[in-house]
Amino acid sequence: MLGTETQPVVTGVGELLGKGEHALEADGDLRAGREWFDRAYRAAERECDGAGMARAALGLAGLWVHEHRSAPAAALLQARLRSARTAVDPGSSLALRLKARLAGEADYVAGESNQILAVLEEAKRAGDPVAWAEAASLAHHCLLGPDNGGQRRALAQELITEGFRTSRRSDLLMGLLWRTVDLFLDGDTHAQRGLADLRGLLAAQDHLAVGFVLDAIDVMLSIRAGRFDEAETRAAACAQRGELAGDADATGWYTAQLGAIRWYQGRVAELLPVLRETVHSPTLSAVDNALVAGLAVAAASAGDEREAAGALARLRGRDLALLPRSSSWLVSMYGIVESACLVSDVESALAAYALLTPFARLPMTASLGVACFGSVQHALGVAMLTAGEPERAVTHFRAAVRDNLALAHWPAVALSRARLAQALALLGAPDAAQEQATATREAAELGMSLPAAPLRQAARVTCRRQGRHWLFTLGGRSVLVEHSVGMGYLATLLDNPGFELSAAELAAGPGVTPATTSGQPVLDPAATSHYRKWLATLEAELDEHEANHDDGRAERVRSERDWLVGELSAAAGLAGRVREFAGAEEKARIAVGKAIRRALTRIAAADAVIGDVLRDGVQTGNRCCYRPG
Repeated sequence: MLGTETQPVVTGVGELLGKGEHALEADGDLRAGREWFDRAYRAAERECDGAGMARAALGLAGLWVHEHRSAPAAALLQARLRSARTAVDPGSSLALRLKARLAGEADYVAGESNQILAVLEEAKRAGDPVAWAEAASLAHHCLLGPDNGGQRRALAQELITEGFRTSRRSDLLMGLLWRTVDLFLDGDTHAQRGLADLRGLLAAQDHLAVGFVLDAIDVMLSIRAGRFDEAETRAAACAQRGELAGDADATGWYTAQLGAIRWYQGRVAELLPVLRETVHSPTLSAVDNALVAGLAVAAASAGDEREAAGALARLRGRDLALLPRSSSWLVSMYGIVESACLVSDVESALAAYALLTPFARLPMTASLGVACFGSVQHALGVAMLTAGEPERAVTHFRAAVRDNLALAHWPAVALSRARLAQALALLGAPDAAQEQATATREAAELGMSLPAAPLRQAARVTCRRQGRHWLFTLGGRSVLVEHSVGMGYLATLLDNPGFELSAAELAAGPGVTPATTSGQPVLDPAATSHYRKWLATLEAELDEHEANHDDGRAERVRSERDWLVGELSAAAGLAGRVREFAGAEEKARIAVGKAIRRALTRIAAADAVIGDVLRDGVQTGNRCCYRPG
């Protein structure tokens, strides 16, 4: 018969549980606690002691959510929690605590909080302080995204109060820790007061897990102060403490801290080999994407645009808005913005800008305050620089300088001021030189390396299809123009810069031989590839939407594909024979030239700069070509 909470536990199990609970709650030793609780669980299972199994399973789960990162370890914990839940009275406190843990684990991995908040309310109604305290801490962990600051602060304050009722040291420490973390995530000017409260409690008796977080925050503060050598030494010591405590975040936090240091030193490209390895580590949180964003920045900084674009694509997925709003979300978005700037990915920069705008007042702080990259206003400014909007960039960078000064984040102040100078220079503003001089002086005092202004490159316009429109991009500028026949011709030329194509080849379309005496194929392999990729992309998108049962998107893509096939078919006569032009090459020259000129006029009306660059670079006639300036 299974044991119940009212029955005395077997002495051996009780001793093991006592040692585990002391290690976890009093000492914060996650590693030792897991060892004791694992032994206790197996002993309780042999004795059919349901209460012992429940206490051991709860202890194995630890203080944080998602402590067991590898798939086998996470699956084993889930199995033990569920097995223990069936072994205790469904109406008991242990059953409620198990329910809370299972809900918290599920919500965190899914990037949600509904289940754990429902259990939190249930614990409150039950008047169970221990169950409520555990559920509140789990809920707080699941609410670490930037949307939930007010809710988190209320939970942390209540948890501090409940910590006195439960008489468990860990509950009070977790309440104070969560309050401190919230203050840093909000950019509160009094955040370090909370840090002082915690230090006072730990001075009398250490707590490895909470102390590890405080050490990590100290590293972040050293980076903010611009003491990079000290920060790097502290980061290594902090990682060792994390390993000693058995915290799965030790590796990820150390990499993030080193990334912040190297970013402000202008040496982030050096981390490329480390990031390539670390982004695949099973120790990373399931909802943490900051290191993938760091990989994109490091690759772009090293000149590897292919790897940077790949990392950006992984982050964006089908929709950047679907990226989990975890505690690393703001830093992930900043990495997207910086890497998009480096590879001139206007679309990614604008998508990130729209998502970041509601959080302009916040600092970009990773996880529980372990690294900080300054004000969100800075990321918004970089996005506007990338999009070719220097006036809006100036507004954001001025706000970023102000906010970073309030944070006492001196490296971020210098970087925002340097970017402000770049934006002002683009506008021809007289104070650009003064801002640049101030930024250069501040950076030199900190041992920083400021990013150079973007190098002037050949003014090449690129384009890609977006439904019934074309997106034309030039550096940081972009414009969306509705499709026309001339837009299609223009897109082929832009996809083959410097390569001459005959007007007859453009008019005939892909895969069709023009009615000329030359007998040459319609398009060279590069031009043919453009049309094939266009059609293949539509087919792939259609397959994906149909597989996901997304009927709306599938229908839109299907319509576009059918339209394209119709356009191509119209270029051919019966049995695929080419429709001959009356006057052949001459009529093709006239028709193609007019269509391209009409397209250029429409582009210039939408964006005069891009239109002028295209007019300078596009040649029409019997032979058509696009030569970037």
